[in-house]
Amino acid sequence: MAPAKISRKELLKKPDEFLTFSAKMIIFAKEHSRKFQYLGMGLLGLALLYLGINTYLNHIDKAGQEAYNIAFYALYKNTDLKNNQDKSENIEELFNRVIDEYDSSKAARLALPEMAYLNFLQGQYEESIAYYREFLDKMPDDPYQSLARMALAVCYEEKGEFEKAIETLQYLVSGRDDFFKEQAMLSIARIYRIMNKEEESNEILEDFIERFESSQFLSLAKAYLKE
Repeated sequence: MAPAKISRKELLKKPDEFLTFSAKMIIFAKEHSRKFQYLGMGLLGLALLYLGINTYLNHIDKAGQEAYNIAFYALYKNTDLKNNQDKSENIEELFNRVIDEYDSSKAARLALPEMAYLNFLQGQYEESIAYYREFLDKMPDDPYQSLARMALAVCYEEKGEFEKAIETLQYLVSGRDDFFKEQAMLSIARIYRIMNKEEESNEILEDFIERFESSQFLSLAKAYLKE
């Protein structure tokens, strides 16, 4: 049986659902006006807090970058720091200022490998390793990760910790960057030779020759293999 039709006049008499809902919300808001005031004040407070923190962090980032630029320029124009400890220490102080005073800035994290490099030049390998490791921990997605790992391996090699150097380089061999993968494999082969592990070295070199047939370092790998 077809449902009875409702006339247009009857439809007009029925209250609009949206208007009814809106009216209920207005009444509810009036009855709880004090709570809404507190909520509004709370949201305003959160907005002001966010704005303040954001402004502060932007200021720290800018100031940190300026301090980093000063330190980096001093490093760039002094190329013979290995034989000049005083200048090296002065530049270390500049980078330390970036790390200590602007520790929440990105520049502070970028200053870590510079400090590692300066310590390496002075033969302070433990300190250098600590700075490189801190950088790797704080900047896991940084494009200079591979370069930092190469430098870290050199620090271990200088300390005579060859197994740790190889372990660090193996991480790069399993990575995606072919340039650093090539460098890492050749370095591992060289370190194995220092350790008098010629068989392991040759295995790495043979693998290298097979993987990177068009590498610019192919002739070097073949020369190592013939030694």
